[in-house]
Amino acid sequence: MVCKPNCATGGERLAVRSDGLQTEKRILQACVRLFLENGYHQTTMLQILKEAQVSSSSFQNLFHSKDGVLMELVKFMFENQFGIARNVAGAALPPVYVYAAETALQITLTELNENLREIYLEAYTQEHLLDYIQRATAQELYRIFGPYQPELTEQDFYELEFGSAGLMRGYMANPCTADFTLEQKLNKFVTLALRGYKVPEDELQKVLAFLVGLDMRSIAQSVMEEVFRQLAMRYEFSLDGLLPGGRNKQS
Repeated sequence: MVCKPNCATGGERLAVRSDGLQTEKRILQACVRLFLENGYHQTTMLQILKEAQVSSSSFQNLFHSKDGVLMELVKFMFENQFGIARNVAGAALPPVYVYAAETALQITLTELNENLREIYLEAYTQEHLLDYIQRATAQELYRIFGPYQPELTEQDFYELEFGSAGLMRGYMANPCTADFTLEQKLNKFVTLALRGYKVPEDELQKVLAFLVGLDMRSIAQSVMEEVFRQLAMRYEFSLDGLLPGGRNKQS
């Protein structure tokens, strides 16, 4: 077959895909850095295009909008959180401890950095992002809390997650103070959530005691450093000086 002038060869198609992948990486690199430095809302499209050295049309072809980049980052973070929480809770403990550790980690992470808090709040606010979180979480909820309410289906837990996601956002949105410490915040959130999922009171108290025994700030700091190391490895960039606990840490 004779290839027409506008017919790309196999090598040319590979080159185009490679160029697209490199462009995607540069955009994600730029956005992670800018979101952590400036905050999600304060980061403009002009800043992203300049930092990533890409055209507006190239960006549009890959992500359509700044929200598209946020979706990619949120998926990466949430896909890793339950696995990390399982390591925190330990293999010997019941799954309810994993839920407590994972949700406690999420809340604690928002206390490490105000720009990180903004990213999480945006994830729990934008309709398409929230829907992704709720559907992904519902599967875990069904696995964890199904034994406490065997009459419920995964769809039921998806609908229950509407409430627990709102509860999560509410606690994330209100920073800790001297009168409302992190320990108090985690205790209240976990108590409300586990009672809502019909966890027996004696088991609930054991879970709360387990959380009290953890240094959640140190664990969250280590977890976030690991998540961002994985993110940096995936997209081939460095976040030196930008990790929560570095120069952006809030007092």
